[in-house]
Amino acid sequence: MKKISLKLLIFLCSFSFCAQVQKIHVSQDIEGMKLMIDGNPTIINGMNWDYFPIGTNYSYSLWSQSDQFIKEALDAEMALLQNMGVNTIRMYTGIQPKWITYIYENYGIYTMLNHPFGRYGLTINGAWVPVTDYSNSDTKKILLAEVQQLALQYKNTKGLLLYLLGNENNYGLFWAGAETEDFPDEEKKRQAVGEKRGRPMYRLMNEASKIIKKVDSNRPVAICNGDLLFIDIVAEECKDIDIYGTNVYRGISFRDLFEVAKQKLDMPVMFTEFGADAFNAKNNQEDQKMQAYYNLGNWKEIYQNAAGLGKSENSIGGFTFQFSDGWWKKGQTSNLDIHDNEATWSNGGYRTDMAYEGANNMNEEWFGICAKGPTNAQGFYTLYPRAAYYVLKEAHKYNPFALGASSSSLENHFAKINLMDGVLKARGDKAALGGGSKLEVSRLTANFSTYQTGGSLITTPETPNPDEVAFPNQLGFDHMQSYFVGLQATPAPNMRANVNFNVLGNVAQNPIDEIFYENVGRPVVVKDPNGQPLTLTDVNRLRIYSAAFEWNTKDFDVRGFYRTGHYHWGYEGDFFGLYPEANYGPNLDIYNGEIMGVEVDGKGAFNGLKAALGPQLWWGANPTALLKYRKRLGHWNFTGIYHRDFETGIIIDENTGQRILDANQLRSGIIPAFPTERATVVLEKEFGNFELTLGGIWAGSPLNGTSYQDIHDNGAVVIDRVKTSDNWGWKGKLTFQKGTFNWYAQGGVMGLVANGGSDQTQTFTGWKLKDNGSGNQSNFLTGLAYTIGNLQVAPNFLWQKPLVDPMPSNVGGAGRLRNVIDDPFAVRWNRETTAGEILFTFDPTPGSWMYQWDNDRAEDAKFAANLGFVYRHLPTTMDAHIGFLANRTFFAFPNSAPAQNLWEVHSRMVSKISPDFGIIGNFYYGNGQANGDSDRTITRFGGDVRVIYEKMKIISHLKINDWGPFDYHRDFNLTFPLQLMLDVSTTLGKPDWFVLPSTTIGIRGTWRSLNEFSPRYAPNQTVEFATVPILSPIGFPNGSEWEIRTYININLGK
Repeated sequence: MKKISLKLLIFLCSFSFCAQVQKIHVSQDIEGMKLMIDGNPTIINGMNWDYFPIGTNYSYSLWSQSDQFIKEALDAEMALLQNMGVNTIRMYTGIQPKWITYIYENYGIYTMLNHPFGRYGLTINGAWVPVTDYSNSDTKKILLAEVQQLALQYKNTKGLLLYLLGNENNYGLFWAGAETEDFPDEEKKRQAVGEKRGRPMYRLMNEASKIIKKVDSNRPVAICNGDLLFIDIVAEECKDIDIYGTNVYRGISFRDLFEVAKQKLDMPVMFTEFGADAFNAKNNQEDQKMQAYYNLGNWKEIYQNAAGLGKSENSIGGFTFQFSDGWWKKGQTSNLDIHDNEATWSNGGYRTDMAYEGANNMNEEWFGICAKGPTNAQGFYTLYPRAAYYVLKEAHKYNPFALGASSSSLENHFAKINLMDGVLKARGDKAALGGGSKLEVSRLTANFSTYQTGGSLITTPETPNPDEVAFPNQLGFDHMQSYFVGLQATPAPNMRANVNFNVLGNVAQNPIDEIFYENVGRPVVVKDPNGQPLTLTDVNRLRIYSAAFEWNTKDFDVRGFYRTGHYHWGYEGDFFGLYPEANYGPNLDIYNGEIMGVEVDGKGAFNGLKAALGPQLWWGANPTALLKYRKRLGHWNFTGIYHRDFETGIIIDENTGQRILDANQLRSGIIPAFPTERATVVLEKEFGNFELTLGGIWAGSPLNGTSYQDIHDNGAVVIDRVKTSDNWGWKGKLTFQKGTFNWYAQGGVMGLVANGGSDQTQTFTGWKLKDNGSGNQSNFLTGLAYTIGNLQVAPNFLWQKPLVDPMPSNVGGAGRLRNVIDDPFAVRWNRETTAGEILFTFDPTPGSWMYQWDNDRAEDAKFAANLGFVYRHLPTTMDAHIGFLANRTFFAFPNSAPAQNLWEVHSRMVSKISPDFGIIGNFYYGNGQANGDSDRTITRFGGDVRVIYEKMKIISHLKINDWGPFDYHRDFNLTFPLQLMLDVSTTLGKPDWFVLPSTTIGIRGTWRSLNEFSPRYAPNQTVEFATVPILSPIGFPNGSEWEIRTYININLGK
């Protein structure tokens, strides 16, 4: 009896299990081709769905959030989709099976699971390969293993409809990346690419389909192709594919697609992407009716070509693109919180908003059937349906397989759908979303801080000294308030401007880090008309903190910036670094720096043309202008850049031979650069796995004829002059990349005044030894990066030598060290150097590259780290450094640091343990020299650790025998024996790894020990020795200073 009961139990469990797995397949009969679910024909009313809050991009993953967060996000959006009549969503791999089931069981919506199949690159043997070669044996092995694992993981998942391989991978054979571009239109080139790259890809997809169906025989497999490109190869190679999925953007009609597919393929058609954006590029405004018009026409044809309705009878449905706007689509990594309305590609099928033949009219960030609202503190957003939502809701009520369905019933159904009804219904949603006003408040921030300070053996007094202006001014308590108000104007959809004001309350005068943005509001003592001291207490209470504007026109994009920064042109042919990046992080605020100017990017007929001009395009720049033109010439990329300062005259003192500076050049806190005029020409070409870059520079002509000191072979000081031949330089670079092995070599010779800028690009990895871009040098660099599994080993070498050596420190007599203010050139970072480094990188997820600028956010590895060692042999001294006094006036040091070999060990470690728990640490150990003239070499150690756990953020650092936080500490070789800092805060939402405005409350403690090399150290500042001058610090203990800061920051907006 027990045996019978056990067998019955096993049978019932097996039957229950089997009953949960639906049988989904494609059938073909006299009526046509159909998708069958448990024997019932089904039309796919699908939607491309994702979840990207504003401010995030492709590196964000909903599925790495907490279960509670995922559930809340799904509940909000699936209810909208269910109400619209959507029965299937398209999603990429990464979603856990339980959520596919959750969506199906709660909302009746199936999931089509999309494996990208190498569309956006692959990790092969530990190295990230951005362009997939489907004929490569390692590629085949990886992709087939991935799809097998996919099928094993999802085969019993309730709610899974079918598997999809790729995303218009045939287009990816022409270019790399996810941002849409116009692809080559030469037919011969297309066919050559199809045979060489496409055929191996389709053959591999077919193999993948067989593997999937061997594991999961209950679901069909589809591919995602771009339109009908290479359809003949698909017909030949994809015999085991069940469904032809295709991304199609042809406008109101798919035209002959159904019939061509019917003639050439023995499989049904499923539209994996189609639709229209909601922004009218011709009228420069949102156009919901236009979007609804195109989507409705597309769905009508999808239904018309379903089985049994008399046309091609091979349509099984489609997936509208897409449910919500993707604010990251255009820039991919930039302007993530701006809804960009620039059209990035042209499509003649959408004539409604084509301004002229060939004009760009497709707006990548506006394809949403729903508009996307702002992200709240918890990380969620609200969707606001557009007209297309309501129109398609009516369209999806039609079932082509229902009893009585016919071509006439379909015509009647769609004839009753009124586009204007959808527009009117959506107006309430648009009003609820807001943001349509011409002028609005974009930011409100209030920062409140308190400071409690103390210390021992320190010059800082217990109470302020009225006869002395020094900071910190006292030990004890102080407080500060700083407010920010932002206004945004949108006079037209293609133009926006933003300005942020800073309003100061009380400015604390006791912080031990005495340099900060608000310190310009400290009281200032001036003399009144009678010569008596007068204290001004309300200076700089209202200032413009930052401003920017953007204006997109048919031929040009114009961007203006004031203290908001810009990127460099290094990856756009600026081989010599003429236009450096101007994103300085907190330093711009700390030193109250200014950058301002305008950038212009050409489009259409002016494509390839860029310009930048302004009074200070980067920190310390003269008023200047740059013009760049980049174009493809045959098999070479050509880039030409011309750069000229507005003022190129130089006034020389006849007596001293030194430059005379005007009032503008004596701006506080700025090292006045010599005027320049320069031009570069660069050629780039790929030769298989090699890439060659060659360039020439002409620079420094305003300096021709200016004098400089040099040392004759006999030791005498001589005067020489800059010649025309000193204006020229050249540079070349050769790289080789193949799989796990990457190598480069670079060399150049730069004339005395042929100055470029430092190399701001990255070659293969995170090396520290780079070309400094200075004139007056010959250099050579080479390095290789080899990947073994998850480990990359990367040795690198640099040799550089100035053409004219620095003046010796002991020159004496009329001689002196050169400096960049008084002399046309100086030997500083181009000092003679022979250096080597080796960098080890452990990165198990190279898709989130450790050396990407936003890796703090993007890294998703449980543990990733690097370890590097750098050694520099420096056999000579340098010319003089420029230092700043307390009032920010500058001077040249009389001497420089001595010849000294330097070394450093450094490491960065990242651990994203969970979506709510991450740790990042940076560590270093080595020796170092001051920038100024100190002959003391220090050996220092330090590190910082940041932790985010749920809504808590911890920042800490420890430094031993290291310089303080400001430039002057290193200039004057001011060090502290020990520095400690701990900051603990909590935020309303999830904390960010970057320092951005947010609503935060926290406390920070800072403690430093002081010795004879530290500022503010005064060992006689004790009761019994208070009036005795310091003769020597020997015998006195270390002093100390400390600060406890509390802060509350309240923020609304960006």
